[in-house]
Amino acid sequence: MEAKHEAHLHALATAVEQQLMTYVQVTSKTARQEQLIQAMRYSLEAGGKRIRPVLTLEFCRLCGGTQQQAMTAACAIEMIHTFSLIHDDLPEMDNDDYRRGKPSCHKQFGHAVALQAGDALSVAAFEVVLNDPTLEAETKVALLRILAEAAGAAGMIGGQVMDMAFETRGDVTLEEQEAMCAAKTGALIRAACKLGSTAASGTPEQIALADQYGEKLGLAFQIVDDLLDVTGSTDVLGKPVGSDAQEGKTTFVSLLDLEQTKRRASKLTEEANQILQHFPDHMFLMDLTNMLLVREK
Repeated sequence: MEAKHEAHLHALATAVEQQLMTYVQVTSKTARQEQLIQAMRYSLEAGGKRIRPVLTLEFCRLCGGTQQQAMTAACAIEMIHTFSLIHDDLPEMDNDDYRRGKPSCHKQFGHAVALQAGDALSVAAFEVVLNDPTLEAETKVALLRILAEAAGAAGMIGGQVMDMAFETRGDVTLEEQEAMCAAKTGALIRAACKLGSTAASGTPEQIALADQYGEKLGLAFQIVDDLLDVTGSTDVLGKPVGSDAQEGKTTFVSLLDLEQTKRRASKLTEEANQILQHFPDHMFLMDLTNMLLVREK
């Protein structure tokens, strides 16, 4: 990325992280649940690219809004994402002992506490939006609807169930794989873009374009994840590579091949960037979109 865009990305991510920590603290109401709060903070502090909240903040800006208008929605989408990661790492799901180079939540705090930490974050996401003193009630309802649809049975959670079902099948089609990824990974990325444009009271056309961009980026993001499991480094990724092939999981690489998968990711990235042309001052997001295509983790 250009240096000024990298600095902007860092500033946005830092602002989100600082705000997130204000929402997850031990208070007089939660003094007896300190371990639960610690587990929630541990997972939120694990780092990551903060792509979803950054998308929320940026689409709010592109639609004429302010960072304040979108900050609670940005934190909410990161809470939902973190909740999904905690649960994904559990033995019943992906059974991963490490997340971003650190022990997974269930390895650090135990299975039961990790499960509850994920549940608590999923609820906190809705609470922070409801408690935002600056948003109109109508806007809150619209934001909560986007979050619920993206996280539920037709979105992220449903996509995870599809992914688990596919593990027992050897005949998954490319169309089915794309549908699964559109739900498991793409739904939250699309939601992030819609949250930002909605928080800014964007026009229906702007919200629709944000949604279309998120759809392209969400699929490209998952395809690159599949590529990194083949071409990446354990040291850089913070988790073992090659696990998809070892477990016999269906991926875009197994359905297409390495080169076709790379071309598919590049085409989706190009299409996402074309959609950005409809927004003024979109160069940061375009640079971010291109960076995600060639990322190493």
